[in-house]
Amino acid sequence: MARKRITMQDIANACGLSRNTVSKVFNGKGAVPEVTRHMVVQKAKELGYHQFPEAIPEHSEPGIQAPPIQNVALLTKRMPTDYHFATFFLPVFTEHLSRAGYTLTLHEISPEEMRQGRLPAHVVLEQTAGLLGVELFDKQYLDFLCSLHIPTIFIDAYAGAAMFPMECDFISMENRSSMAAITAHVINAGAKKLGFVGDAEHCNSFWERWTGFCFSLEHMGIPLDRKLCILAKDSAPYDNPEWLMEQVRAMPEIPDAFVCANDFLALRMLNALKLMGLSVPGDVMLTGFDGTPQSTVVEPSLTTAQIPNTEIGRIAAELLLERIAYPDRPFRSVYIKSPAVWRNSTLRQPR
Repeated sequence: MARKRITMQDIANACGLSRNTVSKVFNGKGAVPEVTRHMVVQKAKELGYHQFPEAIPEHSEPGIQAPPIQNVALLTKRMPTDYHFATFFLPVFTEHLSRAGYTLTLHEISPEEMRQGRLPAHVVLEQTAGLLGVELFDKQYLDFLCSLHIPTIFIDAYAGAAMFPMECDFISMENRSSMAAITAHVINAGAKKLGFVGDAEHCNSFWERWTGFCFSLEHMGIPLDRKLCILAKDSAPYDNPEWLMEQVRAMPEIPDAFVCANDFLALRMLNALKLMGLSVPGDVMLTGFDGTPQSTVVEPSLTTAQIPNTEIGRIAAELLLERIAYPDRPFRSVYIKSPAVWRNSTLRQPR
């Protein structure tokens, strides 16, 4: 019985790729990540495919079992600091990349590069296997990165990003249900008038936390009163306690609780409320989101939602490495549960 002739489609099926990607490997037209090219060549050899062009050796050199080391570029609008989200998950992410033979390079995008839709000068696409976007909240720039057709993953994005079909993978902490649970908790603790603190349009995580807050109010039968909220644009001086005091004093009444979009805002609100002579939680309950180390050491300690940074780093690395190896698989959005942590800034513990 004649042996079946192996085709490019057979190789594509075995690799979980499209025939077009396999064709690019063999005809040398179009960019294909080196790790994908290596996988296709190896699978072709295993299946007995013999129509190798001269540019692709049919037999690997002795001892070569893996593609050469390549870069993964982390792109961010500002370099990691104490309150930069990347600070907490990067060690695990970098470790997983290193084990797979990749190095991580960090690149800060200037306002001019953001406006013009171009990469930082030191990002060399020919040496870049994948992109990681962190704290990039400009839709046009994210669309530009997706148009490069390089394996890309974003951690958080612009407000409402989950409602748009992005041509990349996306990973986030779970915002809506966690914020809804925190809001319900302070309502059950006696709050009847609640205010939200933070620019809901700043980024996707803030937008989802705002929608979780609004959902919980409606579900619990509490009317939303925007006059009790501080929703100014992120460019406003949220880090200035005096500015925050002005916003609170301009309200028709002091809310029973302030639900803040993250711990940074909650800690600044705590300072402002203390300067006003208000006690937390006696006069006003206060909550944050992120689970930063600072939330545990302030007095009172802060009720918050704990982002699982280690898991986000691990899953982000696995997702990007899989995208590099299998570029034609459907894009995925992954949400990681962020459980609430009940502390002293709210009146009582849940039952």
